[in-house]
Amino acid sequence: MLNKVTDTIYYIGADDKTIDLFESQYKVPNGVSYNSYLIMDEKTAVMDTVDPRATDAWFANLDEALNGRTPDYLVISHLEPDHAGNIQRAAEKYPQMKLVSNAKVFALLPQFFDLDLTDRCVTVKEGDTLNLGTHTLTFVMAPMVHWPEVMVEYESSEKILFSADGFGKFGALDTEEEWADEARRYFINIVGKYGSQVQALLKKAAGLEISTICPLHGPVLKENLGYYLGLYDTWSSYRPEEKGIVIACASIHGNTKRAAEKMAEILRKKTDVPVKVYDLARDDMAQVIAEAYRYDRLVLAAASYDGGVFLCMEDFLTHLKYKLFQNRKVGLIENGTWAPSAGRVMKGYLEAMKNIQVCETMVTIRSTMKKENVEAMEQLAEELLAE
Repeated sequence: MLNKVTDTIYYIGADDKTIDLFESQYKVPNGVSYNSYLIMDEKTAVMDTVDPRATDAWFANLDEALNGRTPDYLVISHLEPDHAGNIQRAAEKYPQMKLVSNAKVFALLPQFFDLDLTDRCVTVKEGDTLNLGTHTLTFVMAPMVHWPEVMVEYESSEKILFSADGFGKFGALDTEEEWADEARRYFINIVGKYGSQVQALLKKAAGLEISTICPLHGPVLKENLGYYLGLYDTWSSYRPEEKGIVIACASIHGNTKRAAEKMAEILRKKTDVPVKVYDLARDDMAQVIAEAYRYDRLVLAAASYDGGVFLCMEDFLTHLKYKLFQNRKVGLIENGTWAPSAGRVMKGYLEAMKNIQVCETMVTIRSTMKKENVEAMEQLAEELLAE
């Protein structure tokens, strides 16, 4: 039985629980959903397609929801293949169906599909509307959230925002889990670089009366929308969600990790805020990045390596740089047997980021942790916790 968003709007997407890596880089242990919707009115509108991995399920859902009717429109919000993967198949199956999108989408479409769209394109721009009967879609451009052609749609009669990748999360729909954790990991790692563009879209959304958000991944959101909008405002403005400390560790033989764990022990004795230790060589990188954005303080503990820093730490710092990490206080712990270099490299990355306060105390370990290192960590902890 198909799920309904409302009496006239069907959910026709599908879960994918066989995928191991989303976008070939993000672990999705609980899979992912590819969301698509169908508005049934005097005219029918399909709101996006799904990834080719879910083609059969999507067409089965679409056919069931149509119940013998033919779609009049296919609205294309975003051309990334996990949403646009079935445009050509749908266009060939329903030759009378019009494709509705903006000029940028239609300019890029030939790069993905060999499709004759003569007399089939309805090109829309900011503020244009499409009347389906009792439902009216208003189109809102959202460039670089997170591709240049993205747009979202607002349905005014039922106050529904079709939000493209906005407000999405990892995880299949049949997974019971806290929304924020996987939504944060999704947003920071995929959209994080485009905070200013998300802020612009949030300002547009603030002028709309929204009762339901229909994203292209994750559950339909109907209650407590202020909570979700508030998190998006926090994430896209690069503000910490809460007070806490992430210790990101890059250890070769275990000595640096022991120092990281000692630093955590020291901090936990001095504060009640969360203190979390992550091993960058083993833990999910995307999760550690999301946690670094969640909390207001960060400690980097790394071994020196080939005159630089151990590579998993360099990878972590590169990710933070790409995602415009900023507005945090950071402490540094370096380790090196003959020529410690990790601290210099880590500090160099941080100095290129916006509004990063690097603690004056840098802990330098020579191979294994000694009493004087613990004393320096005590000093670093005090500095890190000072308001």
